[in-house]
Amino acid sequence: MNNHSLITTLKSLRGNPRGCVYPEPLWGIPFNLYAPYVSIYMLALGLSDKQIGLIVSVSWGFQIILALLSGVVTDKLGRRRTTLIFDILSWSVPALISALAQNFWYFLAAGVINSVWRIAQNSWVCLLVEDADQSQLVDIYTWIYIATIVAGFITPLAGVLIGAFSLVPTMRGLYIFAAVMFTLKAIVTYRMTQETGQGKVRLQETHHQSVFDVLGEYKGILHSLLHAPQTLYTAGILLVLSISSMISGSFWAIIVTEKLHIPARNLAIFPFVKSAIMLLFFFVVMPRISKMHFKLPLVFGFLGFVASQLLLITAPDQGYFFLVISVFLEACCFAAVIPLMDQMVVLTVDPKERARIQSILYVGIILLASPFGWIAGTLSELNKGLPFILNIVLFAVGAVLAYLTGRASQKRSVAEAPAT
Repeated sequence: MNNHSLITTLKSLRGNPRGCVYPEPLWGIPFNLYAPYVSIYMLALGLSDKQIGLIVSVSWGFQIILALLSGVVTDKLGRRRTTLIFDILSWSVPALISALAQNFWYFLAAGVINSVWRIAQNSWVCLLVEDADQSQLVDIYTWIYIATIVAGFITPLAGVLIGAFSLVPTMRGLYIFAAVMFTLKAIVTYRMTQETGQGKVRLQETHHQSVFDVLGEYKGILHSLLHAPQTLYTAGILLVLSISSMISGSFWAIIVTEKLHIPARNLAIFPFVKSAIMLLFFFVVMPRISKMHFKLPLVFGFLGFVASQLLLITAPDQGYFFLVISVFLEACCFAAVIPLMDQMVVLTVDPKERARIQSILYVGIILLASPFGWIAGTLSELNKGLPFILNIVLFAVGAVLAYLTGRASQKRSVAEAPAT
């Protein structure tokens, strides 16, 4: 086991990758405790499916502005300082608001403030990858997900607490715990990292520039992006994953409890199973997949997502077996697809303009994805299975885009082969 490539990478991490990877459980533990119950917590406090969908869409609307500004803020404040400030603002503050929530307006405020995570995401990715060994990227991202997964093994504790104290009091307590842990994670990450080399360059270059001057330079960067087919295909796949994640995160618990009549206290079983499967997949299968060209793993990953959603919407009442198989497929596909996608984004982005290119990609994705929270909420009120039929369509599109991206990459490799 000590010779396993993932273990070797973890031991060899130094500097910013170490400072970003090691504290991740401090975020993963509280998030995994409350996340499976967020939507039914909202329902318990009187919100409708449509209001839940509206909160998601409004939040994504604010993320458009914040994603656009994320590159500027990251360049002007520095990767490290931006991550500290906006991690606390985007996670700790909304957790406190959610702990005190009484109605729709509390959750709307929490959703809007949580939108600031788009700034923290941009700066954190830059902090993680800019000084990292590029050959370790897949393993680094795999460890990020492993940290969250391992934290997910305590998710059943939330079910036990809900059984003992009921849903609403337990969620209030979990949110307060989360606010403390999120703040601790932000501080530990700040103390364990240093400003990146490219971050120092951008701090100097933007020191005497106004925000509007820096934003004005986006036009040239956007022009370059629009003439990069592989980057556009990658952006399309990210869009598919963003929309499907939004739908599953907001409506999975609703279809399971209200259509399949699984008791809320049993929901934690499924994230636990998903975490166990993903952890096994990362250690047993992912080292082999990471050595392959990404085309086939991504295509089969998206087709597996389609199968998982079909099982979910066709599961019978109290269909635990169908749900477990659906979760099994989703876990394997997620474990294969997400680290490869993260690596693709890093490798296809100009490192000198990483912060601003990422911000443009995020803005495009958010603009196109933001209406789908409301759309999925409306579909859910008509039929609890309809949002997941939409997911099936999205994953089929993802499979096509993965094939096109892989083919473009292989053609480029063949074209560059004589030069090497």
